[in-house]
Amino acid sequence: MEARNRKISDWYGKVERAEIKLPRFQRFEAWDRSRICSLVETVINNLPLGITLILEVGDKEKFVSRHLSTAPEIDGRVYEHLLDGQQRLTALWRVFQNNYEWETYFIYLKALDEYDGDAEMEDHTAYWRGRYYKKNGERYPLWCDAPAQTLRRGLIPANLLRPEDIQNEIDAWLKQALEPVQAQPGDSAGIEAYYQKKQEVSDAIKDLRSVIANYNLPYLSLPAHTEKSVALNVFINMNTNSKPLSTYDIIVAEVESVMGRSLHDLEEILIAKSPEIAHYEEPSKLILNTAALLQNQLPNQRGAWDMDKREMVNHWATLEKGLQRMARFLKSEGIFDANRLPTNAVLAVIAALYRDIPESGDKLGQDELLLKRYTWNAFFTDRYENSAATHAFSDFNALRRIVCGEKKADGATFGIQDVPIFAEHTMVEAEELMTAEWPKRASIRGRAVLAVACRLGALDFSTGERLDKNNIGDRHYHHIFPDALLKEAEIDSFLALNCALITDKTNISIGRKDPLVYLKDRYQWTLEGIVNERLQSHLIPIDELSNGGYEGLGDSEKNEKLASDFNVFLSARAELISKAARRLAEGHQLSTGEIYSHGDPLST
Repeated sequence: MEARNRKISDWYGKVERAEIKLPRFQRFEAWDRSRICSLVETVINNLPLGITLILEVGDKEKFVSRHLSTAPEIDGRVYEHLLDGQQRLTALWRVFQNNYEWETYFIYLKALDEYDGDAEMEDHTAYWRGRYYKKNGERYPLWCDAPAQTLRRGLIPANLLRPEDIQNEIDAWLKQALEPVQAQPGDSAGIEAYYQKKQEVSDAIKDLRSVIANYNLPYLSLPAHTEKSVALNVFINMNTNSKPLSTYDIIVAEVESVMGRSLHDLEEILIAKSPEIAHYEEPSKLILNTAALLQNQLPNQRGAWDMDKREMVNHWATLEKGLQRMARFLKSEGIFDANRLPTNAVLAVIAALYRDIPESGDKLGQDELLLKRYTWNAFFTDRYENSAATHAFSDFNALRRIVCGEKKADGATFGIQDVPIFAEHTMVEAEELMTAEWPKRASIRGRAVLAVACRLGALDFSTGERLDKNNIGDRHYHHIFPDALLKEAEIDSFLALNCALITDKTNISIGRKDPLVYLKDRYQWTLEGIVNERLQSHLIPIDELSNGGYEGLGDSEKNEKLASDFNVFLSARAELISKAARRLAEGHQLSTGEIYSHGDPLST
């Protein structure tokens, strides 16, 4: 193929008339302001930009399509699909419309700059100014929409350069921009200076418009009779060579090829119906991993490549229901979002298993008990520390045999002893929990510690409000032993066992006090019952928290006592968390009373 020439004015006209559209599987806008400015500077300085790729459209569009962002949504004849060059063409269209909400674009001309308030820029520079709204609804800074002030800064609004017949708009802008320099009647020198300035600005705009309208943006063209699969392969190869596509991007294209359906549309409908699904993982990844497991493939990129895309779409309702039920199950276990999820390896396994789990009856309860045991074992064993996809695949197949009631060759029914996560992995010891990292980090063990407290409701220290899906976004990662106190003794405070998920309080000036005194002062607790209830909901050992007595000690003695007290506290809480984790992994319900009772030496 040979490249063909096409001026920006022609590209612009095709976008404006909706004669060129994007295949639906294309990404949406991705360029940032810097890259957009670089593109515009390339054009106004008449430098080469690269080649775009189109697919000619015959009597019928081969792909589900959409308009370029902010382009007129006209239902006319589509002549071309843009396969490569979307970001460039969209940016050019939007800059010359100047319709970005949070920035306005200009071209800087040094010869017109009469303003001392800004640093001098290079001539013929694309410039953007961030915009914002005040309470009165006006868009600031106001000068961006004031022609006289923009011209004084040497700035020409990019929308005056769009390749359309807009002379009236340009004349109106010039009139407002030059109003401050208009001379009084009879002032011949002033009148001459005014018209000279007007001509200078008008010529500058005219020159820029000519450069932009006549700028050549060449393209390659695939004929309308090109097979759909061939067009997709070209699209994938060209995009992969310039900016790698994700697995999902390419599978979107494959689905378009075999089904004529838009996977993006299916995903959007799913998330619109069940937005909580997106709280746990990027929906595209969840969809592919679950679909792969449903086709007995690994829940990873390899499995996504190997699975049958037609079967995925044909059984979309099953996949959709599985993801919805997965989200509801995790919510019932006190896991509300990705930031508090110890490992995402369980997500596709749970969702795919729901294909064979009934929606009601005793069997539902029995199967969800199995899911509960699997989930908490995943959080508190080393099963998914490495090779997560392979292990998830093995566990899924074994769990499914149990759910489906399959029998072995000897006639025995499959049981939990046949599931690798139960048979080959033991629960972590309390001592290991003492080294678990701060749960804000992506650490399975650290987040697992936090997950137990979330499962118990994690009452807020200040309000007593129980943690749930509606308020989890307001919670902060709080140091139980104050960070300031530990930091002075050079003790690492960022351990999972020293963390509680509560709402924020800003009176940090008391952060060096003894832990229990600090907490009482910070949250104004008065009744011992309130103290116990709120701390116990986080499985915080109260006796070990109330050691204190650091005032009046020398630095060395204080640091030694603090290190010892902190270690005792961590050990006590590790035992409480470990006991709770074991009960959850065995399928039991959980309450603080059960953890602190039955003669437990840690009971308060």
